[in-house]
Amino acid sequence: MTGPILYRYQRRYLADTARFKAGMWSRQAGKTFTTTLEAVLDVLEAEAAGRVSHWTILSVSRDRALDAMDNGVKLHLRAIGAAFEALDEPLDVDELAHVVRIGSRGSYIRAIASKPSTARGMSDNLILDEFAHHQDNRAIWTALLPVVSRPDLKLRVISTPNGRGDKFYEIMTAPDSLFSRHVVTIYDAVADGLPRNVDELKRAMNDPIAWAQEFECQFIDEATAWLPYDLIDGCEDAAAPGEYQGGPVYVGMDFAARGDLTVIAVLERVGDVLWLRELIELRATSFAAQLAELDRVMRDYRVIRAALDQTGLGEMPVQEAQRRHGAYRVEGVLFSPARKLDMATALKEAMEDRRLRLPAGNAALRADLHSVQRVAGPTGAPRLVAERSEQGHADRFWALALAVSASLDAAPAYDGFVPLPRRPAKPDFDDAPRYGGRGEVFA
Repeated sequence: MTGPILYRYQRRYLADTARFKAGMWSRQAGKTFTTTLEAVLDVLEAEAAGRVSHWTILSVSRDRALDAMDNGVKLHLRAIGAAFEALDEPLDVDELAHVVRIGSRGSYIRAIASKPSTARGMSDNLILDEFAHHQDNRAIWTALLPVVSRPDLKLRVISTPNGRGDKFYEIMTAPDSLFSRHVVTIYDAVADGLPRNVDELKRAMNDPIAWAQEFECQFIDEATAWLPYDLIDGCEDAAAPGEYQGGPVYVGMDFAARGDLTVIAVLERVGDVLWLRELIELRATSFAAQLAELDRVMRDYRVIRAALDQTGLGEMPVQEAQRRHGAYRVEGVLFSPARKLDMATALKEAMEDRRLRLPAGNAALRADLHSVQRVAGPTGAPRLVAERSEQGHADRFWALALAVSASLDAAPAYDGFVPLPRRPAKPDFDDAPRYGGRGEVFA
């Protein structure tokens, strides 16, 4: 049995029979072509030996699933000269499986669009095609792993990178991974015989970040995330939140009435560095309770300026906060696209300059900061978006961005402030988790 001519890196990948195998390859280097060939050869070998083999390809979309069948599975079977039957079978109410049946014993290869619900109930060898680009690939992973629990089943995970923090990044970087890992950059592929003009491709791409991710197989957060994990890591400090030193404080507050979080960020300036002393999170809390918590912050700290989200539901509480604490100290901020970009840029620049210190190990804060994505707007200018989740809607991000912006807009700090005596570490509201209020850690 002979297959198509393969380049050296493809032959190395095919020769690896590990049960768990992952391939991170450059774009257009043939990762789907090679992996579907492995499935075809496995099925034909099983049929010849009187066994049955089943493979399922999970693709990022229905079109990609069909492409994997037409330009992978069927192409190989025709080149080998093997007989097969191709058909579409209903998978659920609105999904089809593209299926190729081979031999007389019931062996098949099928390709479907990836969803957590479609993975359950299967017991097949699996190919996760372009896995880093599957929506919510962690949930898909949770649903899929039991599918290959039988020791005779194989799992193949192939993709180009798509930033850090997802499941594919873990598979390719974890030091104790069970996976046999194959990395093929465009330079590796060309060195092994792939006919490509690298300089021409690079000039045509004309985007260093996209080139690094798509062709050099680098995990580049900057391709999508406004605040990459490396940047967040650089601002985390084991000494944060630390004890309040009595210095000038700047506050950001992002309001919410239901669903999302109301978040208050409290930054103290020590020298030229802003320390996050408190991050107060309130869910499903009345405006009266939210304002009472802001009153406490204004009373306990030397607040020079507070920037509050005045958009939509924030109109009334901002007006009340200005009445209580003065329109000079409390600024209402309308979240226009231009103002959001200005605030997000101020936050990013503070982090790049290491002028912001954040508590280490706060998973919710890290995920929230990383959730804001940069996309191109209709005019080509950057636009910032974030998916809504159970943890909120980038509410911590915007509270911090408001606080950093307040520190830039504020007048010089006044002298003579005397902090109130230390009080017992007891939150004002049972549903107000916070850490670090004046050095205490609240449950």
